[in-house]
Amino acid sequence: MPKRGKKYLKSRKQINAEIKYNYTEAVKTSLDSSYAKFDETVDVAVRLGVDPRHADQMIRGTVVLPNGLGKEVKVLVFAKGEKEKEALDAGADFVGNDDLIEKIKGGWLGFDKAVATPDMMASVGKMGKILGPRGLMPNAKTGTVSFDIARAVNELKAGKIDFRVEKAGIVHAPMGKVSFGVDKIVQNFTAFLETILRLKPASSKGTYIKNITISTTMGPGIKIDTASLKEITT
Repeated sequence: MPKRGKKYLKSRKQINAEIKYNYTEAVKTSLDSSYAKFDETVDVAVRLGVDPRHADQMIRGTVVLPNGLGKEVKVLVFAKGEKEKEALDAGADFVGNDDLIEKIKGGWLGFDKAVATPDMMASVGKMGKILGPRGLMPNAKTGTVSFDIARAVNELKAGKIDFRVEKAGIVHAPMGKVSFGVDKIVQNFTAFLETILRLKPASSKGTYIKNITISTTMGPGIKIDTASLKEITT
């Protein structure tokens, strides 16, 4: 067991570990227990009743959080010709093609998200070993391989996140910053959960959402009562 600091232990005392909280109460308690000097990120972990070893139960999706993530997202676009101008007009931070590919091969990774037009993927795909492990490879399933560059850039700038279930059946996702306050975090959480529910595979049997935990970057995890989610799911 790692040794916990005094601030963490004091924060944990505010939480009743024996109960599960209504999701709105869980958000409030999580924000109230935040103690770091920086603006912590609020994260959720959802354990699903799926087996990711089966392709039809590999949960993966995207959602544009209504209140964003509370941080600037630097977007890079691989494009040519008119699509370069479209990307710049949409607010992309870096736009190019072969020049950017060479720069990345040289070790530069000064961006958070990448978008590519389909005609660029033959070249971009060769950087799979560089971009893939860092979650930066454009992917048609997440809407980051598209000729609709303006839309892709705008969604990423607005707070679009992509997520996928891990081997243990857990999905992790950020919900914004502590400074957002309860209402905005709840709105983001609701949008995220609605997306998770829409992705429920027909082959998934039994309980789909097994448990949910919410926490801040430095704070303790707070268990959410899944029964309180009925008003979201109906």
